[in-house]
Amino acid sequence: MERSNYNTPGLSKDSDSGLDNYRSGWHRYKLALVDANVRHKYHPWYVRHVKQFLACFADQRLSDINASQMKAHLDNLDPHQFENDWQHVQYIDAIDILISNTAGLVWGSDFPWEQYKQEIQSVDINHPTLARETNGIDPVEPVFSKQLSDTHAEVISELARELKIRDYAIRTEQTYCHWVQRFLLENNSCATSELNQKQVKTFLSNLVLRRNVSRSTQSVALSSLAFFFKEILKKELLEIEHFKSSRRAKLPVVLTHAEVHRLFAQMNGIHLLMSRLMYGSGMRIIECIRLRIKDIDFTYQTISVMNSKGGKSRRVPLPEKCIEELREQIKNTSALHDEDLALGFGEVFLPDALARKYPSAATEKAWQYVFPGKRLSVDPRSGLTRRHHQHETSLQRAFKSAAAKAGISKQVSSHCMRHSFATHLLESNYDIRTVQELLGHSDVSTTMIYTHVMNRPGIAPVVSPLDV
Repeated sequence: MERSNYNTPGLSKDSDSGLDNYRSGWHRYKLALVDANVRHKYHPWYVRHVKQFLACFADQRLSDINASQMKAHLDNLDPHQFENDWQHVQYIDAIDILISNTAGLVWGSDFPWEQYKQEIQSVDINHPTLARETNGIDPVEPVFSKQLSDTHAEVISELARELKIRDYAIRTEQTYCHWVQRFLLENNSCATSELNQKQVKTFLSNLVLRRNVSRSTQSVALSSLAFFFKEILKKELLEIEHFKSSRRAKLPVVLTHAEVHRLFAQMNGIHLLMSRLMYGSGMRIIECIRLRIKDIDFTYQTISVMNSKGGKSRRVPLPEKCIEELREQIKNTSALHDEDLALGFGEVFLPDALARKYPSAATEKAWQYVFPGKRLSVDPRSGLTRRHHQHETSLQRAFKSAAAKAGISKQVSSHCMRHSFATHLLESNYDIRTVQELLGHSDVSTTMIYTHVMNRPGIAPVVSPLDV
């Protein structure tokens, strides 16, 4: 459905056009919902959201609403009026379709609808930053299927505790618990003591034959079950080597300098700053969103990346072109922190029990996240109301959207910034050991993969025999 060029007076029974326009207006809106691929069962909710929105502008025609008013409306919207984040996102989506598709207002296509949607998503209890808080609760709190027996649920909780004791990564805990639960669901009628190697072979074979998963996924499932059998059930899994997938090295996706600039041209605001920081420093996305104010050293132009992958820490360069923007971001974050303190909040999550060692640190400015979330949220573990960092999904979606608008055909993700950082440094004749340190790689062989995709200065490129 093409966007209309008419100015509708609004979808209200009180509008100047009377009942006929009221009916035709809602009809056009429902057609726009179909065009936007909104499932039919959600249409009543979208209509309800639009009615709620129009009630806020009851004394104004829809065609007279401008972008500044819309921004003020969304900025001042109370997130607590929505039970879940997805309902908040749905509300914004409903208005987007109304303004951009049904009313066809010119400013609607340029309004940052996606940015508002992306900033809403909260960080859940099992996010890697939160899940290590020790307060006597299971480390990953697996969401048990209703079909899972009580005995099997207890076994998974035991698995989670064992992984916690051994200091496995949070994502490993989540992955292992997920695959063990799927295995137990397929063997729900069996007692834990009756589980054996034959059932494991059947489960792994079905993953490929029925679920059509990749060999690497099958290998992850095997690792999960091997740990479960050995450490929890005290049994060894033998003769299952053929299920293991040999690791295939994949060439990283690297953008050219021109593609990086095209990508950045399609981004704005906080997402642009975060993207520029990742490209200019080689940080991973999780490292970027976890940055705290104390980690930024403007004097030496460095960023301290703390407790990164493998528990390692390192220093990376702070791009000079990001300094002023970063100062402004920290200024805004500090102002937001002062507002939270004035309301009786202002605490931030502290890792490794630092909150007990330094009770006042949680409210100090230095420990606040550089890129805080848009809203306060209640930590399910401690019950404290805090402002956490932005969710990485927000930035990931921004990358995908920007790449599409920039016409980049490569499979662009946030990690491309890290790949491009390393490759472009090597192309500029930086020593591979230096690049290894900046990336935080334990082995230089991991860094060597970037030499396969770089254009090395002074070496003539290989010419295809077809072009000779």
